[in-house]
Amino acid sequence: MPADRFRQWTVGDVQIHRIVEVADHADPIGILLQDATELIFDPFTSWLRPHFITDTDKMLIQWQAFAIRTPRLNLMIDTCIGNDRKRFFQVFNDLHTSFLEDLASCGFLPHDINLVCCTHLHYDHVGWNTHLEDGKWVPTFPNAVYLIDNTEYGEIRGLQASGDWHAQHLPDSIDPIVAAGLHRFVDAPGYRICDEIWLEHTPGHTAGHCSVHIESGGQRAVITGDLMHHPVQVALPHWRANFDHDPDEATRTRVKFVSTYSDRQTLIIGSHFAGPTAGWIVPSGENCCFVTERPTS
Repeated sequence: MPADRFRQWTVGDVQIHRIVEVADHADPIGILLQDATELIFDPFTSWLRPHFITDTDKMLIQWQAFAIRTPRLNLMIDTCIGNDRKRFFQVFNDLHTSFLEDLASCGFLPHDINLVCCTHLHYDHVGWNTHLEDGKWVPTFPNAVYLIDNTEYGEIRGLQASGDWHAQHLPDSIDPIVAAGLHRFVDAPGYRICDEIWLEHTPGHTAGHCSVHIESGGQRAVITGDLMHHPVQVALPHWRANFDHDPDEATRTRVKFVSTYSDRQTLIIGSHFAGPTAGWIVPSGENCCFVTERPTS
């Protein structure tokens, strides 16, 4: 993995490491935002380019996880897509990435992880929960507790019962964790993982979707999960997104999130944001923008 794909942020006594599985994937914005064209970027190119859109106005997104070291715990926040899978979208089939090697390069071996927390249970956030070993899916992090939100689990089991493709990954990424007894069902809204980290219910993308708050030493950060996928949604949080299970609720969640964190103080780490991935929400005229250099005021 090129060196620029490794990033680390420090929030007080907490270290956050980004592990990129699929980098800088370019797609038309209409895949994400309902009825949008590349013209949507025109008012915002000064801060979207070069990091978040291409020269031809394609959105750049990536798939990544976050390994966190606190004074007492080592955590994984989301676990990407995973190797050796069969998925609904061809681009994610039969991946063979260096995810575990990259994790080790950041100082984490699988048995070092104490807790796994996925912002939601879509396939691209739970894949490395398990890995293939002798033809069997087994937990990747054998010493970890895997937190599973009750609401989220109930929704995705309902989707599985209806034959929805959103649940096709449960047999390889979720069921082996439950079978091994490594899971803990929680009511995630407000759930405190440790002194420095807690979960906020940010529903709409999925019913039990959560964002991850880190606060230590007077500093704050939030890992968004999929309440937004691209920084243009900071400027246009009200625009309906195609990937959300409940688009109206997701829109309300984004609008509230952008309003709450346009404080210039909270580091926002976008779960699908291309590098540099983290920045600050800043008011800008009638909209907000996403800046990757810390605001001075």
